[in-house]
Amino acid sequence: MGKRAARVAGMLAAGALLAACGGGGGEAAGPDGGAAPERLVLGLVPSAEVDQLVIDAEGLGELISAELGIPVETRVTDSYSALVVAMQTGQADVGLFGPIALVQSVDQAGAVPILQSVRRGTSTYHTQWMTNDPARFCTTPVVQAPNPEGQVFNYCNGTDTAETGPVGEEAIGNIAEGDTVMFVDEGSASGYYYPATQIQQVTGIDPLTGIDAQFAGGHPNSVLAVARGDVAVGVSFDDARNDVVEEDPEIGSKVTVFAWSAEIPNDGVAVRGDLPEDFRQRIADAMTTVIETPEGAEAFDAVYSIEGLVPADPEALDVARQVAANFGG
Repeated sequence: MGKRAARVAGMLAAGALLAACGGGGGEAAGPDGGAAPERLVLGLVPSAEVDQLVIDAEGLGELISAELGIPVETRVTDSYSALVVAMQTGQADVGLFGPIALVQSVDQAGAVPILQSVRRGTSTYHTQWMTNDPARFCTTPVVQAPNPEGQVFNYCNGTDTAETGPVGEEAIGNIAEGDTVMFVDEGSASGYYYPATQIQQVTGIDPLTGIDAQFAGGHPNSVLAVARGDVAVGVSFDDARNDVVEEDPEIGSKVTVFAWSAEIPNDGVAVRGDLPEDFRQRIADAMTTVIETPEGAEAFDAVYSIEGLVPADPEALDVARQVAANFGG
């Protein structure tokens, strides 16, 4: 049983809740695809303040709707796992997933990946490890340096100059049995799977039973938890501190990044596998067209800080699939 069983129970409960909210964009059409639906449901998961995400998602849905010529309803689910279940049960037709959940949507729900996100000119990213106790987790002096967005933040262990991960992994060895670590979501690649795997590899501690794992529910929330002193160490994508600068202008000095994970394939878009193949392509074309407009670029940035979209690379997702398998996902 334990936490793995709890995750499964949570998925089933989320599926029941979504089912109670009504169906998706159309009836299942079978493995070869059927008629194109008359409307679509686009599912998202919280990565920022939920109320604002709901508003931003609605704006994105309206732009995609105008391009496709059919209504697009947007729904923000409680977690990555809930969105996988929504795809599996027909409660969502299109989903914006983190890489682990994208793999799970393919393997568990028969979804088809169609697009991957681009940020800072690349289709990969990494976990950042953060602390408010640099004396414990920094093996080199703390330095202040500007990030690509021009914000001056605290770094140590080489994270100020590195271009790709992993970096500073030895500092993760300072996490002890029973320590509290603030993760993001149990289905998140950068917010759970990759850093939990690092804990296991570096310290030998079982991340399911050997630490007090807490979940912030969003990357900015994890940053703020570390800044407030709720926990000494937390994780997020790099660099989620940008998302809370307006809320806490001193975030750069309160939170020090001390390590990175290995590179992770970016999040992406998957569609229900029983949608007609030509309609899947229409969805991909519509989203690609939308992001190339000023309004669309602003909408995708507001939702998930997505700067571009490229065709999905299933082979790249095998890396995330292996991490999930090693972790027992």
